[in-house]
Amino acid sequence: MSEITSPILELQRQRALLQMEYEQEKESFQLQQQARGIEHLVARGDAWLPVTVGRSYYNSLNQLCVEVFRQPPPEEEEPLDHNFEFGKPVRFVKTHPQPLPLREGSGYSQDGKDAAKLYTPLPQREGQGVGPTCTVSYVDGDRMVISVPDGFPVGDLATLSQGSQLGVMLFFDETTYRLMFEALERTMSAKGRLGYLRDLFYTTTRQMKAETFTFPDMGFDYLNATQEHAVNEVLRAKDVAIVHGPPGTGKTTTLVEAIYETLRREPQVLVCAQSNMAVDWISEKLVDRGLNVLRIGNPSRVNDKMLSFTYERRFESHPDYPQLWAIRKAIRELRSNHRHGDQWHQKMDRLKSRATELEIRINHDLFSQAHVIAATLVGSANRLLDGMKFGTLFIDEAAQALEAACWIAIRRAGRVILAGDHCQLPPTVKCYEALRQGLGRTLMERIAANRPEVVTLLRMQYRMHEDIMRFSSDWFYHNLMVAAPEVQHRSILDLDLPMTWIDTSSLECRVDSVEFATAMPSANGTAVANSTLNTLHSKLETSQRSSLKNEGEARLTLLALQAYFELIGKERILQERTDVGIISPYRAQVQLLRQLLRKNEYLKPFRRFITVNTVDGFQGQERDVIVVSLVRSNEEGQIGFLRDLRRMNVAITRARMKVIILGDRHTLTRHPFYRKLWQYIQSLKD
Repeated sequence: MSEITSPILELQRQRALLQMEYEQEKESFQLQQQARGIEHLVARGDAWLPVTVGRSYYNSLNQLCVEVFRQPPPEEEEPLDHNFEFGKPVRFVKTHPQPLPLREGSGYSQDGKDAAKLYTPLPQREGQGVGPTCTVSYVDGDRMVISVPDGFPVGDLATLSQGSQLGVMLFFDETTYRLMFEALERTMSAKGRLGYLRDLFYTTTRQMKAETFTFPDMGFDYLNATQEHAVNEVLRAKDVAIVHGPPGTGKTTTLVEAIYETLRREPQVLVCAQSNMAVDWISEKLVDRGLNVLRIGNPSRVNDKMLSFTYERRFESHPDYPQLWAIRKAIRELRSNHRHGDQWHQKMDRLKSRATELEIRINHDLFSQAHVIAATLVGSANRLLDGMKFGTLFIDEAAQALEAACWIAIRRAGRVILAGDHCQLPPTVKCYEALRQGLGRTLMERIAANRPEVVTLLRMQYRMHEDIMRFSSDWFYHNLMVAAPEVQHRSILDLDLPMTWIDTSSLECRVDSVEFATAMPSANGTAVANSTLNTLHSKLETSQRSSLKNEGEARLTLLALQAYFELIGKERILQERTDVGIISPYRAQVQLLRQLLRKNEYLKPFRRFITVNTVDGFQGQERDVIVVSLVRSNEEGQIGFLRDLRRMNVAITRARMKVIILGDRHTLTRHPFYRKLWQYIQSLKD
């Protein structure tokens, strides 16, 4: 790799790549909105339809909020996945049950069924093309709270929802891109500490070196040697440190301890992550460690524990809040009075001044008492943090964040600690050309390459059987991983093979010939397997969401799980609560598997122990048994999305005791990774 002589040039290149990503994502979003009906958006998880409107109220942040509810699915069905979460922009839409006049080339047919899918943004007013953008406050099951602009026609929403004509859909997120562009511009022009960190991170010259303190190692009885070393390296770092945590190595435990020890030296730290889910996870662990966490933004999982440390809940629990609420109510009532004389203005000024004074007092109390301020990287730009500086910024799951997003938060800190694993899930980049030119390369990867001395690899893992760990360790981690003694040989069955690959390239494959264990499957399991296999079709289909599914492989996936359950025994599964994760990289296959699982009578008693999701949906989780459906099957050996090997690393390493992979060997093993994986699994039989 050639030496970068100018960090400014590299940041300019990053900005150009981000611009490419922005333009493609916006164009793709607009085309989808124009070319597909709202039913398509519902299937993608980008819309709720229909919704009913509940109460409207002002929250503790003085935002007008509206509750909406979607119709729950029948008991025998699982709710559709959705992509709504705190902070995302949305718009209300009105659906049209009758055909509308269609423009030529609009992409819609004149068929009334297709036309019924059409929608328009609300409110519909002459001369006003689209309604205002609103923001998700939080989502809990089939209930969503949306903050709307003052003056929004909430009454119109309630009327429309009574006729089942009202929906909510995600809107393109301009704000996140604007904040990332601003962060890059600010970093390029930075002087002082921010400019120093920029130069340190982007140059490969050895003339610049990350500075450290010097002191003897501290001991921590409950950490292993590499975890202990990582905490000490974090404490020694003056500029930057990286905690590289492969699957199951206790990265979160290490990071929590590093934060706890840092707070013995600093009054307050900023903790960020790319996603709300990651912020929730680290925040919960910090609260369990006894730290006072103030969470900016609402959690992705809504429960009393998670809500208890959010800024909004803390704000409304403050002793001065009832007085502030009464003043805000008086201001709203005064605004509804259209007679604006001198006394009106004087009274309004007094009320606003008193409200501002109370807000400042409450915020001072909340922020001064908090040890940890937690937010997403984008959330760190919240106006509540304006003017605030922190000695240390911790970025968890840093390998999933775009560089530009990291710089949003870095401007607030004197030093940066990054934790994550760049061999697991990467950032989401939708523009292929931007990805090819390096937009997907993270700041954590860049610093690890330019400043390898600041990286500590956690080596001992506590999750999976040694044979499951070994392949991942060899391919991704230079064979440096070690299984803790207590998990080295963990398994469900005696003499079980911890990894199995069922080759779906031929209908001749039989479940009873697959070596789940040295014992043969029961006669009943074999009969069921043979009878079902005779009707399998491994035809690859493209769904309407441009995702892939393979119905034959999906059926075989559940059959394979059924055969393995036969070996374990029903009573034992229920007694030991053996949990299973069924993973596919393709959303269409995930939805198909969920549909088939709901109809499967044999697996019905165990359904509460079985989770079906994409690789991304399983990040940070683990299960006793993992079943992976790879879907791809073609003569050309095209594997598309499966070339992202980091996702396979995540899928395999979710398992504690057993991995069952289903895939077309002839298609997949043309790629060296899958060829090596096949060979490794076959070697376990010897």
